[in-house]
Amino acid sequence: MRKPRDFDAELKSLEDKARDLKARKVQQLGELVISTGADALTADELAGALIVLAETKDAGKREAWAKRGAVFFQGRSRRSASASDRDAGGGQSQPGGA
Repeated sequence: MRKPRDFDAELKSLEDKARDLKARKVQQLGELVISTGADALTADELAGALIVLAETKDAGKREAWAKRGAVFFQGRSRRSASASDRDAGGGQSQPGGA
């Protein structure tokens, strides 16, 4: 005989996961604001800029902003990778002592 499903426990688990995802989203948004330098803006300026972005229907502008964002993230990942490469190779001695 099969054990009956505990729907209340499953629902609680899903609610916990949703809460964790929302918290992570808020944290990542804050990290993004800081990493882009937008934390130097006032809350009113930042909110205004986000409202303009959300209201913009011009596909060309949105695509340009998306490309600029992609370049930003690619540049960050390259810098992170190169720093990791330097750290990994830092313990190796170079021939000739240089």
